[in-house]
Amino acid sequence: MTNMSANPETVTENTSALKNKLQALHSWAAVDDSTLNDGQKLAVKYFMGAVILFIFQILFGLLAAAQFIAPNFLYEILDFSVNRMVHINAMILWMLYGFIGCTYWLLEDESGTEIAGLKFGVLGFWVLSAAITVVVLVYLLVQTGAGNDTTLWLINEGREYIEAPRWADIGIVIVMLIFFYNVVMTFSKGKWSGIAGVLTLDLVALAGLYLAGMFYMTNITHEQFWWWWVIHLWVEATWEVLVGVIMAWSLMTILGVSRKIVTTWLYIEVALMFGSGILGLGHHYFWIGTPEYWLTIGGFFSALEPIPLVAMVVHAVYDSGERGFKNMNHPAMAWLIAHAFGNFFGAGVWGFMHTLPQINLYTHGTQWSASHGHLAFFGAYATINIAFFYIAIQHWRGNVWMGADSPNSWRWKWALALLNIGVLGMTIALLIAGYEQSFIERAIGGSTWGGYFAAQTHPSFMTAMHWRMLFGWVTATGLGLLVWDLLTIGKGETRKAEVITHSE
Repeated sequence: MTNMSANPETVTENTSALKNKLQALHSWAAVDDSTLNDGQKLAVKYFMGAVILFIFQILFGLLAAAQFIAPNFLYEILDFSVNRMVHINAMILWMLYGFIGCTYWLLEDESGTEIAGLKFGVLGFWVLSAAITVVVLVYLLVQTGAGNDTTLWLINEGREYIEAPRWADIGIVIVMLIFFYNVVMTFSKGKWSGIAGVLTLDLVALAGLYLAGMFYMTNITHEQFWWWWVIHLWVEATWEVLVGVIMAWSLMTILGVSRKIVTTWLYIEVALMFGSGILGLGHHYFWIGTPEYWLTIGGFFSALEPIPLVAMVVHAVYDSGERGFKNMNHPAMAWLIAHAFGNFFGAGVWGFMHTLPQINLYTHGTQWSASHGHLAFFGAYATINIAFFYIAIQHWRGNVWMGADSPNSWRWKWALALLNIGVLGMTIALLIAGYEQSFIERAIGGSTWGGYFAAQTHPSFMTAMHWRMLFGWVTATGLGLLVWDLLTIGKGETRKAEVITHSE
């Protein structure tokens, strides 16, 4: 029998071996920790977590897509409901990891002082990561429960997008409070700016919404009403403003754009949040019994969300061109532009097209929703995180030149192209599937079960699902190339990037 007792000498040797391997990986990646401040070292942990979860999102998305084509694939081993849940929750969490990492990265530079509560921040990272690991293992291994309070606390709350069991909810709230404390206390002992003020107010709303997400009602109508408020104000208000903060700081960093310009557009974004974020939420009210005037109000205002961010990027690029500024990080700039237009088309155009009441009557809950969701989440949130990964890796490798003429620059160009083509292809395939569903299931079938099954098995629907699968693999290939590029870009580059200073 194996002796399971821990031998101190063995533990020491194993710890030392692990440190040596990490050091070897560190040396191979050619990164230099001395270039990072404490906030940025903490941010790197979140970025690594984000990339790992991004990989999980794509893997489980491929499994779920395959089960649309072959429903018996992994049946009762890894069911579609579980794959879809992990796919969606991994997406939300990797974006959250990215946003937290971006904030910690810019915190010391923006405040002009050292980060407050660093030890709490490191503790929060490990608590969050451990909680997510346990929750995912429960999703994969347990899958179902008794459907009572025990299930709610230990397995799954059963509320789409916020499905984590109650114990994990409490842990996440604690981590978010630590994050909020660190941000506020760092700015309080350093200097405040327009960006700092918007960021702080946005984090109050973000944390408040998460607390509201734990609010539970037994009446299904009331429950759905609050559930819609929580998940949609996350993505259509607080996340949009948080992305605005990250975009503003990124443009100043890599283009040297005037702080006045980006701050002005950021304030406009906040002002519009009350219209586009709160009133725009009305486009979801069709199905929960609220008055019809909300449909028009919601449809109009929800289309306004991405406008300030697109205007910010266009204005910033114009301003940098007028002043003759040079960009020293071409991959980051390319992803920022992808973000501006991905946000505009995914959240704005696709959202407006899908949520107009006359259209939404037939499309709600079909693959139209999935089409809008894929393009909106990728365009509005994934792209800005990827842009920031390139900003971080450039700094971590000693601020080396990362231009279009760098060695192996084909990797980031192809990663950019494949990821965007893959997501756009999935978006169009799902739109075609959704159109077919709306026509056969809703318009002809009258939203009956017969109409539902006729639409789900129609050759047009199945063909679209095959195309979605193909473009899913294109996306996965782009992600593989992106990870490879992030691990290697700038290695061996001897040219230093010019330090860019922005004007006030």
